[in-house]
Amino acid sequence: MPERKGMRLLAHLALTACSIVFALPFIWVMVTSLKPVEQTMTLPPTWIPKTYYIQLSGKRLEVKKGIVTHEAGVIAVVKDGPKNGERIFIPNSQIKGGKALLQVQIADRIVEDYYPIDTEKEVQPGWVQVIEKLPTQYEKTEPYWTFVPPREITERVKFWFRNYLDVFVKIPFLNYAKNTLIVCILGVIGTTFTSALVAYGFARIRWPGRDFIFMLTLSSMMIPFSIVMVPLYGVFKAFGWIGTLQPLWFPYIFGAAFNIFLLKQFFITIPRDLTDAARVDGCNEFEIFWRMILPLSKPVLTVVALFHFLYAWNDFMGPLVFLTDKKTYTLSLGLQIFQSQHGGTEWHLLMAASAMVILPILVMFFFAQKTFIQGIALTGLKE
Repeated sequence: MPERKGMRLLAHLALTACSIVFALPFIWVMVTSLKPVEQTMTLPPTWIPKTYYIQLSGKRLEVKKGIVTHEAGVIAVVKDGPKNGERIFIPNSQIKGGKALLQVQIADRIVEDYYPIDTEKEVQPGWVQVIEKLPTQYEKTEPYWTFVPPREITERVKFWFRNYLDVFVKIPFLNYAKNTLIVCILGVIGTTFTSALVAYGFARIRWPGRDFIFMLTLSSMMIPFSIVMVPLYGVFKAFGWIGTLQPLWFPYIFGAAFNIFLLKQFFITIPRDLTDAARVDGCNEFEIFWRMILPLSKPVLTVVALFHFLYAWNDFMGPLVFLTDKKTYTLSLGLQIFQSQHGGTEWHLLMAASAMVILPILVMFFFAQKTFIQGIALTGLKE
């Protein structure tokens, strides 16, 4: 008995460790979505978003951290030359006789020379550069900066929920979500009904060549999308569907091999006495399918619907190939375009958008969890 408890404890510890490992990416997405942009890619990673403050002229100023000085220097304003009027930090090793050694570009050459400066503040080694945090990163005003001792900086935990609102400003998120829902809902309706209809024919009706056609249907699962991508593109182009949402949902109204297999395995577990009694009562095959088989198959139908919804919601390759108009982009393609269209990725906004893409799936699985597990557990059981 003690050995048994020890094995169970080890099993639970192993499962807990694996759960934490699998949960870390999701936790990182959620945490990053609540950070300011400057804390998204720091090393070591910042797990808890923070904000920093200094006291300046009796007022509390919100700032972000910059570099740390390793030698003494001054903050000064250049009084002459190409950098005239610029406010810069200059190490003491580059100052001589009230002038600073600066690198300036003249034509196509980099030239070093001494230029007069007006000293504003002395800086000691170990001081931290602090930069005024503007309301948004798109402000045109130049932020104020200075160097202060680390003890003058106060920090506080702060979550930037504003990132989620900024997503709707930077990305047409609602339009992408609408397109994705159209593809998901039409695909779910089409593939669930037609796959169930085909599966009923394979599971409950005897006809010549049934098993061979079923094996042929299953073998289509081994054909990757990359093989049929070009022929499908040609077909949809002939129909005039390139740039529209039809190529993303219309093919699934003819069923899907995996869904047909899953439904067939469930249908064969339903006792034949029920369908035989219905035939005696005068029901035809479609009436038996509609009035008896489908109501008894709600768990597995939910599994099929959820599987296809997940596939369509996360599909990237299909939209990338068939969609050409930004107005028809889905969420997966829209987020990829947002990431690649800027010189530097705004990771805080990208993670906020990604979190909003993930959360509906989690909520859906939470509410459909019982039916989903029941459908998986019952599939394949013998009568």
